[in-house]
Parts: sequence; C-alpha cells; structure tokens
Amino acid sequence: MMETIEIISAGGMRLDKLISEQTELSRSAAVKLIEQGAVLVGGNIPNKKDEPAAGAVITITLPEPQSADILPENIPLDIVYEDSDLLVVNKPKGMVVHPAAGHYSGTLVNALMYHCGDSLSGINGEIRPGIVHRIDKDTSGLLMVAKNDRAHIGLSGQIKAHSFTREYETVVCGAVKSDGTVNAPIGRHKTDRKRMCVTAENSREAVTHYFVLRNFAGYTHLRVRLETGRTHQIRVHMSYIGHPVAGDPVYGNGKPAWLCGQCLHAKKIGFVHPVTGEYMEFDSPLPDYFTKFLKSIEG
Repeated sequence: MMETIEIISAGGMRLDKLISEQTELSRSAAVKLIEQGAVLVGGNIPNKKDEPAAGAVITITLPEPQSADILPENIPLDIVYEDSDLLVVNKPKGMVVHPAAGHYSGTLVNALMYHCGDSLSGINGEIRPGIVHRIDKDTSGLLMVAKNDRAHIGLSGQIKAHSFTREYETVVCGAVKSDGTVNAPIGRHKTDRKRMCVTAENSREAVTHYFVLRNFAGYTHLRVRLETGRTHQIRVHMSYIGHPVAGDPVYGNGKPAWLCGQCLHAKKIGFVHPVTGEYMEFDSPLPDYFTKFLKSIEG
C-alpha cells in the first residue's frame, strides 16, 4: 500500500531541497521520486530544479518499503546483554534504527539481521524485525530488541503500562533552575512532516520528568525520565519550555554545529524479563561526543 503526503511550498527553494527539508526523505531520494513521476506540484509533473511558488501544494507518493531491499550487514554491534529471548544494544549516534525511505542500509536492523539471523520477533513486520522501541538517528544509547514474539509482547506491554524505565541524559540550552515535569500532549505538526509539536489536536498524552544535574554558563546538564514514549518527546518538551536540547537541528538553533545533532543519550533502561520474570536494569556510560561537549562548556 502506498502512502501519499502533502506539503506546502514557502517559495524560493528548489523542489528537491524543499522535499528533503519538509519530509523525512533525503535529497537524493526526493530526486528519485521526482524522476519517477511520484511528485506532483499543483497536480502537474515538475522538474527537480523547479522552484514551486509560495502556497503551491506538493503531493508525494511514497512506495511501500520492500523487504527484499533489507539485507543483513556485518556491522559491529555494542551488545550490552543477550539471551535467547532478547538483547540490549548500545546504539551509536548517527545510526538509523530501522530502514525507511532514503535509509535502506547501515541501519541497526541490518546489523541485527546479520547477528541474529532468523531469530528476531516478527510482530513489527519485515521492515522492523525485533524492534520494540526506537530512538532517533542522532540520539545515542540503549535499546531493547526482541528475539521472539513472546518477548516482544511482554516488553511492549510494559511500555504501554508505563512500567518500563527509560532514563536519558541531555544538555539543554539556558539555565534550568530546578527539577520539573512537562505534561503536554504531542502530535504531528500540521505542515512540517519532520516535526512533532505540543498540540491538543490529534495528539497523545506525553509526560517528561527532568532533574538538574549541573548548571553551566548558557547550558544545563539534565537527567530525564520518560513516563510516556512519544516521537521526539524529550526534544519537543524541552523546546516547549524554552530549553531546547543543545545541537538539535529541528527544535533548537542547531548550535554548536560540531555536535552534528542533539546532545541526548539513552543512558538507562529497566524492565521485567518477559520470560523469566526477573527485573533487569542496564546503564550506558556517556559517549565521547557527550563528555567532550561537557568539557567544552565547563569553562
């Protein structure tokens, strides 16, 4: 089944670049879709070099991802824990979790397929085998992976019941004076497909608890605990209260640019093993990019 999305041109930008900035597609993927005739501007077939006028409606037809394109790849994995039912991996910054338009190789799923073979849960389909929850490409840290459907169902149930521990560390812009909680619903942005936002329309409950670890000049180091798990939740909520995550190119000012994405690390996860019933908790040390940034702002 094909998915169709619409975006609105603001004018003054080439079509291929416009699509890459307002969707999850890379610029090369946008060019390919334009050449295939899968993009219409005002109902007409455009050229990739066209600059649609402000207000023009751009319709993009996305093909269904093909599982045949998803191949096992011998990519090193930082495995924190593994047994016959699940594994916990420490994902590096810059790695996409599962294949999507423009990212069909080099993902965590490609690596898992090589490491686990056929031993991955099929509940999330062939595109996302074993994936129970995800973190963004430029967020580092811990992820659980289910090796069978029984484990997947048990872990997903804990996430839905809010009994699954997920703690992050982040550096945000500005001075956060005290601990707090953001309770604000999150939904998809009306015009920008890449963005989520706090909204009352077509949204879901979202609760984020944050704790001050240390204040710096212009920044604050926080520990963050998720009560719910919405797309981009921490990034949206921190921006909503006026303290965007440092380096966030979507919800912040993107500075400092050398971070190459948000300074956000999934540091701790805790859950009841879905088969043995044992409570398990894992902690990931802060990665180099994070500690380097902390050192850079200490002065």
